[in-house]
Amino acid sequence: MHTGLIIIGDEILSGRRVDKHLPNLSTLLAERGMTLDWMKIIGDDKQLLDETLQQSFASNDLVFCTGGIGITPDDLTREAAARAAGVPLTRHADGVKLLEVLAKERNITLTEGQYQLVDFPQNAELIPNSVNGVPGFSVNNHHFMPGFPDMARTMMEWVLDHRYPHLHSSRYREYSLLVRGVYEHLLIPVMDKIIEKHATVKVFCLPGMDMDQPRNEVGVKGVMPDVLSAFELLKSQLAMHNYRWEPLN
Repeated sequence: MHTGLIIIGDEILSGRRVDKHLPNLSTLLAERGMTLDWMKIIGDDKQLLDETLQQSFASNDLVFCTGGIGITPDDLTREAAARAAGVPLTRHADGVKLLEVLAKERNITLTEGQYQLVDFPQNAELIPNSVNGVPGFSVNNHHFMPGFPDMARTMMEWVLDHRYPHLHSSRYREYSLLVRGVYEHLLIPVMDKIIEKHATVKVFCLPGMDMDQPRNEVGVKGVMPDVLSAFELLKSQLAMHNYRWEPLN
């Protein structure tokens, strides 16, 4: 199972809002020994939403979707999720009860438009919203929440801890070091050797420049103890090629 993030909203693509969902989710996953495998940003466009959700629903991926679950004309996500799941959009009975409790607490009368906030794909499950109480929803391994980062973050956290505790791992680690004065292409044989010996470990290289000198952050990530063994191999391979390295952190 891969983990993905779909960010929905014209405001992100236009630059009117700076995305915070990616760093928020990446942090939450890392705290649980998990990683984000892919992400996609799309606008408030019916065709794009349909294509994107139909593709992700066809996978077995764990997917977080942010944005577009409100009731204004540009909020298209709830309907697209129902189409992708092949079910009708229905008013969620427990969602109605929750809205009515919130309305009573705030001494307001709910409008039909506000009731539409809990029109979700049939058989969807609610995701609690600790910020304003209006829930998101889950359909299979897809989890839909508002585009407001503070709300979405708490809902992502709830989903990870209540739906996927079995995916948490205290054995996941990431190790890296800094190599200066060596161009990235010269490090390929080193990385190839690690991949050859440790097939379950991911190897990465993040190149940059210090004035006119190349620098590369080179590292490995995966599950203990294999990842630690791979890191030791990385250091020995660098020494064998006479590439000097320095620790990070």
